Amino acid sequence: MSIRYIKDKKRFIINTQHTTYAFDVAYDHYLYHTYYGKKTSKIPDPHFHTISFAPYLAGQHPRSSPDSFPLEVSFYGSGDFRPNSLRLSADGTGVCDFVYQSYRIFKGRVALDSLPAARADGDTQTLEITLLDEVSGCRLKLYYTVFADLDVISRYMILENGGKDSVTIEKCMPLTLDLCRSDFDMVSFYGTYNQELRLQRHPLHHGTQSVYSNRGASSHQYNPFLALCDHKANEERGEVYGFNFVYSGSFLDEVDVDQLNRTRVQVGLGSECFSYTLGAGETFSSPEAIMTYSASGFGKMTRNLHRFVRDHIMPASALAPHPVVLNTWEACYFNIDEEKLVAFAKEAKAVGFDMLVMDDGWFGARNNDRAGLGDWFENRAKFPAGLASFVNRIKAEGVKFGIWIEPEMVNPDSDLYRHHPDWALRVRGREPLLSRNQLVLDMSNPEVLDYLMKQFEETFGDLPIDYFKWDMNRHLSNVGSCYLASNKQGEIFFRYMQGVYRLLEWFAIRFPNAVIETCSGGGGRYDLGMMQYGIQIWTSDNTNPCDRTRIQASALVAYPAATMSCHVSNPRDNLASLDYRYKVAVGGMLGYELNILNMGDEIKSIMSEQIREYKSFEHAIRLGDYYSLASPEKYDYSAYYYAKEDEILLTVIEKKDCQKGSTKRLKIKAANPDAVYTDLRTGKTYSGHLLKEGIVIDLTGEADSAHLLYLKAKA
Repeated sequence: MSIRYIKDKKRFIINTQHTTYAFDVAYDHYLYHTYYGKKTSKIPDPHFHTISFAPYLAGQHPRSSPDSFPLEVSFYGSGDFRPNSLRLSADGTGVCDFVYQSYRIFKGRVALDSLPAARADGDTQTLEITLLDEVSGCRLKLYYTVFADLDVISRYMILENGGKDSVTIEKCMPLTLDLCRSDFDMVSFYGTYNQELRLQRHPLHHGTQSVYSNRGASSHQYNPFLALCDHKANEERGEVYGFNFVYSGSFLDEVDVDQLNRTRVQVGLGSECFSYTLGAGETFSSPEAIMTYSASGFGKMTRNLHRFVRDHIMPASALAPHPVVLNTWEACYFNIDEEKLVAFAKEAKAVGFDMLVMDDGWFGARNNDRAGLGDWFENRAKFPAGLASFVNRIKAEGVKFGIWIEPEMVNPDSDLYRHHPDWALRVRGREPLLSRNQLVLDMSNPEVLDYLMKQFEETFGDLPIDYFKWDMNRHLSNVGSCYLASNKQGEIFFRYMQGVYRLLEWFAIRFPNAVIETCSGGGGRYDLGMMQYGIQIWTSDNTNPCDRTRIQASALVAYPAATMSCHVSNPRDNLASLDYRYKVAVGGMLGYELNILNMGDEIKSIMSEQIREYKSFEHAIRLGDYYSLASPEKYDYSAYYYAKEDEILLTVIEKKDCQKGSTKRLKIKAANPDAVYTDLRTGKTYSGHLLKEGIVIDLTGEADSAHLLYLKAKA
């Protein structure tokens, strides 16, 4: 059993393959956190502190103050002055205090209402803790779902209003973890459009530090992933705690170091972009947060998260080979038509592409980004015989067909907006703010969802579409809804995401033979919520290989390569550049964005060979274990490898400022020391022992230089 209750100690113990998590019921009231770390049977007993100015309940000992406890959940106004997990307003004060009532241990997990969540399997167990706030009549259920073989525990909460009056949730943080030390570094991502996922690491300080998004999307600027680690932790050594959020909207990750040098980590919806009112008898389900622990550095944490995302978050279709696509955007932008794209399909087939993806410009009056969004019917000037005829012509050339959509958006210059301006997010009396000449549809409004489903059914229902590229090219402002009542306006951010998830789910059910690639101007929603619906995510609109090397290396800290859409773009006739761009792009799922009609025969021949080679080792990238050897954030080169069974794919990418003639010894610790490996690209052989001791790579110091070794052990 992964989960146990020790009755005499009133202690809950959760064991995974390599970790132990434990907490007690203290004073028959509070959930007192006792341990999270390396697997052990020696769990420390609670140590209660007496602190001046720390409030406690009458009749209890001064040591019973929640302000001095490491807690599993913290309530606003209940005597804990640190950042709280839940603020619940039943009387206008926001004060609540839930008391432990009971527990339940069961196989599987609880489904969440209109939210993505990690899939359970036959080994999954869940601990349910029920708490009661007698004043409001609300019940709070805390859930710990355990994926024991992956060292991952997920956390979520369900609030049931059992009282007679409405209550409003004003802050919701489903994951709270109190650690009895503060000597950590905090690791997170920051960035901007076209420069996503910059890695930052800094020591914790007293007070609260956070990463967050108030944009209605997980955002280019920050990402829900967060880690705490020992100051000297590296890829192979040191303690690392990893956290993430299975959600695609506004979020808050906060870390607080308190007066007792304890560290509180919280992951959730926060309060700035969230409130939710529950009537009597109504229930609210929070999104799910996850945590993992590694005693063996970042590498182990990364592989825990990669396997978890592949096995329990991504759709089953993501485990199959991903198509190598030719996307039309950088070749054509909005200037597309039927004959041009049929010619693209013919050349794509000849080169070896699996699929042609028609990007923006195919619908409504869409000749630029100023018009047409929301009018999801074919542009007859570009496709005179209609989409059905066009798609059949594309597929007759022997390639699959994909198409770009942006369901959440509307242009003011569109038939949809002219008929239903009230369907866009707007605040009454205030002028809407445009971004990229577009507004955001109110996805909390079921009429909007019904319209979109009906329109997409009419346009795509009879078409053999294989692939949807789902984009989202602006963030949420003027966040008001003409549909929701005035006392419900604070729910829009959350209900918006529920609407998006419902539409994504509808696409998955209605078009079961099509896969989805999600996108938000590149990496604006690179998160676990989106990863549940798409086989991959367009990682960044920036396809410059130097920038992509850094972006991809950062993404791989938290997310598997199977999620990462990586394209070769604009090689023109530079063969060295084409080789370099390809070796960068095979860090993830390969695709191309270029005008294939303008490529010379030699370029097309090389691309054909690249695609053929990529397909020979794509499974190792998609399903293999990832090992980082040198981060481009720290070194003048990037080095990493994927290992799957008897195969190793090693990539070394030189940066522009790397030193010519320098040598790097790279230790391939996943190699079998008793095997002999052959590089299938050169025929050169290496003993497994040598690979473990370190293979020497000579850097050229020249622009557009990268090294790729595909090693396979002899049977």
